Amino acid sequence: MSRTRTALLAAMALVAGATGTAFAVDPGAVGVAAVPCTVDYKIQNQWSTGFTAAVTITNNSAAKSSWSLKWSYAGNQKVTSGWNAKVSQSGAAVTAANETYNAQLATGGSVSFGFQGSYSGSNAVPATFTLDGVTCNVDDGGPGGPTDPPDPGGPSNRVDNPYSGAKVYVNPEWSANAAAEPGGSRVANQPTGVWLDRIAAINGAGGKMGLRAHLDEALRQKGSGELVVQFVIYNLPGRDCSALASNGELKADEIGRYKTDYIDPIKAILADPKYASLRIVTTVEIDSLPNLVTNTGSRPTAVPQCDVMKANGNYVKGVGYALNKLGDVPNVYNYVDAGHHGWIGWDDNFGPTAAIMKEAATAEGATVNDVHGFITNTANYSALKENNFTINDTVAGKSVRESKWVDWNRYLDELSYAQAFRNQLVSAGFNSNIGMLIDTSRNGWGGAARPTGPGATTSVDTYVDGGRYDRRFNAGNWCNQSGAGLGERPQASPATGIDAYVWMKPPGESDGSSKAIPNDEGKGFDRMCDPTYTGNPRNNNNMSGALPDAPVSGHWFSAQFRQLMQNAYPPLS
Repeated sequence: MSRTRTALLAAMALVAGATGTAFAVDPGAVGVAAVPCTVDYKIQNQWSTGFTAAVTITNNSAAKSSWSLKWSYAGNQKVTSGWNAKVSQSGAAVTAANETYNAQLATGGSVSFGFQGSYSGSNAVPATFTLDGVTCNVDDGGPGGPTDPPDPGGPSNRVDNPYSGAKVYVNPEWSANAAAEPGGSRVANQPTGVWLDRIAAINGAGGKMGLRAHLDEALRQKGSGELVVQFVIYNLPGRDCSALASNGELKADEIGRYKTDYIDPIKAILADPKYASLRIVTTVEIDSLPNLVTNTGSRPTAVPQCDVMKANGNYVKGVGYALNKLGDVPNVYNYVDAGHHGWIGWDDNFGPTAAIMKEAATAEGATVNDVHGFITNTANYSALKENNFTINDTVAGKSVRESKWVDWNRYLDELSYAQAFRNQLVSAGFNSNIGMLIDTSRNGWGGAARPTGPGATTSVDTYVDGGRYDRRFNAGNWCNQSGAGLGERPQASPATGIDAYVWMKPPGESDGSSKAIPNDEGKGFDRMCDPTYTGNPRNNNNMSGALPDAPVSGHWFSAQFRQLMQNAYPPLS
């Protein structure tokens, strides 16, 4: 194993004789002050044009409230990205400075960071390191030996579909809630997403497990096989500008806090080598980017707060920053939220939404390589596949697209939308091997009211309304929908271009409260969660279709969970 020379070896060099021969030194006779700092620079993974490296600094001098490590390369190495430090390069000179969360460096304490770089020819380890201007020891370098742990990911070995051949993490907190409901044990072992919807959720809030606790439990569940653990990254400044129920804690201009207090700590935990064997899937900022297309400007669906977020650019900046930072972790797979067919499926939304996603994916240092795929229908209810009619059907002289339900949309369901939108994203500049996820947690629409065939052909509306599985008043309805059921169980590679069906929204967790409920989570009251609400332009002024007596978003809603089980499709046994 290639390791840095220890402080003792450095001290031995200092007391070498005049002839240049070193002699044995009693460790107790040499104080740590002889070497104020040691640096362990180890190449973890190397391929023909690039490498990843891990660096650990040990401080043997006075405690520090900030730190900066510098070195220079003898070859043509270029740092391309870093994690757990701000890594920059000018010519051959590299500087790695602390992040806000790891600035403290006690006497005898250590701090670690990593980075990815490119090179050609040789990739020699730097000869000298300085910590705040003071020279540390010299690393004798080279790639890790046979006893080094294998690198879990990176450009050379991140798998094409993380769900393939892997178990998926079962959140024990959600599982306990589900199992406590009558009949809930039938689904309590299903995997669901873990929502990091505020800064406090990182360390655990309200007695709930924090990020590390979930990752530790994921390692326990993993055993000797592969395991995917799913997290929803959801705390943008001015979050969800068109839906008050899911507003967040950060104000519209607090992009700095989003970066330093939310994304950076999440990345630091995910990058811990302890979790390198997990496949970590992130769903990045649901609803944010589509809002900038559909709910701004002169459209009747426009919302003033969405215009604010489009003008200040903080949705684009925030998503780009998250993709950049999280994408640096070799075993993280970023999936960006792509709305759903009843939101983005119209011609004037489809292309522009893909374009703004490309803009975000190349902002704040991110590249399209930081995006592994996209997810549709997150926390929504759009049917996976409508089988009783097609978009090309004509009834009573009118196209199905002219029906009130379809309303000129080009897509009837999530599967057709996800597959088509994937092609659009590739055309917009994303990699051709991106995969799609579809959230099927609440789109089953089973039960006694599920149609068994098309509706009457007396008009295009009776034909569509009589045959559609999705029984919402309007596809724009999103809050605690009456009549909904559990959808397809989570599974890998279910259809062309689809990496997995997932339950990213944990069934039984509310979308929002039916009335205003004071809370310390920054979540407001949205009339779309009120069963008496008669609607707005975003749902064509239909009734909201929401269930009564719902709690604040994210809180357990027993009545909803029981309905979801009752109306599950495929049915529960």
